[in-house]
Amino acid sequence: MQAKIKTVAFQGLEVREVDVQVMMASGLPAFTIVGLADKSVAESKERVRAALTSLGIGLPPKRITINLAPADLPKEGAHYDLPIALGILTAMDILPADELAEYYVLGELSLDGSCNPVSGVLPAAVAAVGEDKNIICPAASGAEAAWAGDLEVLAPSSLLTLINHFKGNQVLTPPEHGEIIDEELFLKLEDIKGQETAKRALEVAAAGGHNLLMTGPPGSGKSMLAARMPGLLPPLDAAEALEVNMISSIAGEMKEGRLSRRRPFRDPHHSASVAAMVGGGRGAKPGEVSLAHLGVLFLDELPEFNRQVLESLRQPVEVGKAVVARANLHVTYPARMQLIAAMNPCRCGHLDDPAQACARVPKCAMEYRSRISGPMLDRIDIHVDVPAVSAADLTLPPPTETSEMVAARVAKAREIQRQRYQDINHPTPVRTNADAEGELLERFVVLDAPAKSLLQDAIGKLKLSARGYHRVLKVARTLADLEASDPVLRSHIAEALEYRRRLAMGG
Repeated sequence: MQAKIKTVAFQGLEVREVDVQVMMASGLPAFTIVGLADKSVAESKERVRAALTSLGIGLPPKRITINLAPADLPKEGAHYDLPIALGILTAMDILPADELAEYYVLGELSLDGSCNPVSGVLPAAVAAVGEDKNIICPAASGAEAAWAGDLEVLAPSSLLTLINHFKGNQVLTPPEHGEIIDEELFLKLEDIKGQETAKRALEVAAAGGHNLLMTGPPGSGKSMLAARMPGLLPPLDAAEALEVNMISSIAGEMKEGRLSRRRPFRDPHHSASVAAMVGGGRGAKPGEVSLAHLGVLFLDELPEFNRQVLESLRQPVEVGKAVVARANLHVTYPARMQLIAAMNPCRCGHLDDPAQACARVPKCAMEYRSRISGPMLDRIDIHVDVPAVSAADLTLPPPTETSEMVAARVAKAREIQRQRYQDINHPTPVRTNADAEGELLERFVVLDAPAKSLLQDAIGKLKLSARGYHRVLKVARTLADLEASDPVLRSHIAEALEYRRRLAMGG
């Protein structure tokens, strides 16, 4: 007796088809799972055995072999329980093989036969549409699968319910897709008094997707400014939302099938490991840089992060992807995120305050800043000082410019960039000025004569690297977009250079 059920394995966001092949042969009773299965998959036989027993179905006294093909592809996760159970039921002629052949099957089984939710249902459903298949998944994951579009979704709450459906004793109702999370309450920029220079830098960073580093003493408002960034960014379009939510699905963070159109905002603690930041661990799950894809990754107290963690950010910041390398597997996740970081000028935080400066100046500041490598700092487009807020600033009335006003300017600048890059034939999508590189960047940055002269003078005086030169051009292009100016003017270059001046002066 033989049967075959189709399921999937995940390699990053790539979905690989897997055949669950069941063979029941004469011999001593045994239940074996082969095909490079990890511990959670190997334990499926006990969950499947208990689930079938709870339904009053005993396994025949035969040698049962489950092969997960292709055999050289690593299999991880509990979502193989349901396809293994259905394969056994098909081999026992309890379920029809021809009908089940049209489905990808995912689901974890409880010992009582109920179906538990699993991660990765959305990308699996999208892959099923591409292969002209349908999908069977747990009821709790049905709303997530329904977002994939034109396919049949069977979402049983238990194995018994699914059996009754195929037997014709009851009909499973197709699930509705989950809610769209669009409107959210954001912290307002007008709540922050003073810090006009930092607010301007935040607007420029939001408009062009640029990386930003804020440096200032404790209590100056760096974290408050970063927390206002989500309210300045435009919502994701349909294609971007699907991309972002597929990563959330793989990570198991897409709750109740709710699809978010807000850009991610991730703020990991400085104790985060390399695996937590760029991905890895059990199942090679996506890290913070990928969970922040098309959104913001905020790193507070940047020098407090482990040096190895900071160096691991170089590739994601530069190329927009995170590669998790293992001996037998390389997994790549998209990580086109926007880095917003904050730090104190020194460990005590009061380097520029004569009344509070410590006795170890300037060694204290030099040791503190040296925790961040020069190449990492060079990858940050905008460096801005956030000085302490004075008592006079705190007594001022609330600013007249609101988050909505800034967000409107950001949205217009982003629309200009969308139209500029939408027809560009490029290996990776170019969505903002921060994504543009090389010839593409220089094609769209047209400098007038005064701007060109200023930039040439600054290259030598600020000792700009090639990367720093191009990042000045990117920021200047964004400044021009905020003013709806096609040519990049001298004033735009001057402001962009000011954001690099602090880096050139050593902090």
